[in-house]
Amino acid sequence: MSSPADFYHSLPPITKAYGTVCVLATAAYHLGLYKPIHIALLYEQVFYGFQVWRLFTNLFFLGPFSINFGIRLLMILRYGVQLEKGPFDRRTSDFLWMMIFGSFALLVLSAIPFLWSPFLGVPLVFMLLYVWSREFPNAQINIYGLVALKAFYLPWAMLALDVIFGSPLIPDLLGIIAGHLYYFLTVLHPLAGGKNILKTPMWVRKLVGRWRIGMQPISRSQAAASNPQQESGSGVAFRGRSYRLGG
Repeated sequence: MSSPADFYHSLPPITKAYGTVCVLATAAYHLGLYKPIHIALLYEQVFYGFQVWRLFTNLFFLGPFSINFGIRLLMILRYGVQLEKGPFDRRTSDFLWMMIFGSFALLVLSAIPFLWSPFLGVPLVFMLLYVWSREFPNAQINIYGLVALKAFYLPWAMLALDVIFGSPLIPDLLGIIAGHLYYFLTVLHPLAGGKNILKTPMWVRKLVGRWRIGMQPISRSQAAASNPQQESGSGVAFRGRSYRLGG
């Protein structure tokens, strides 16, 4: 049986980094190193007080140590890991770009008064959940041993459970909106014949390459050499999957 250290080191880089910072942020809060109000997303303080750090720090606070915190952390470890090791395998820069875009989208959405949320950590986790549910729509999920459903419906089921247990609706809804926006722009729209307007910028790829974060994507020639039948198949490869074009 592997040790906790082995499990931690086996985590993919972006998921591991985000989860680690979230744990450290909550631990620092319990140690009295800061108050949540000092890192909350308050646009008045950002624009008039020049407290720019609030645009970033709020993304890593999942709340105090509690059952809800544990659930959010487990969501990162399950859905983030499965995404980074599955559809985003050898595409670390694309996964990082998804997180960056999701964070930016949440910041923009939260600028709308009735969608404002002081902390966007939970919405960012929910965005991961939504993208995972679209990448693995037919996976069977069992919720607390009571309800079995397909993964496609999991974000909405989790949203309903959060509302039933008294959690606010807006953070979960923000995550779903941001996740759908990303999935539409990068998968649905290109598959429908549109242009992928959300390609990973070169500066993100250079950042990942310079710091040697994760695995780099293989070239088309390398892929063809490892799987020569792929070139002659009657399908198209997209996001690590094959889609049939005919009968």
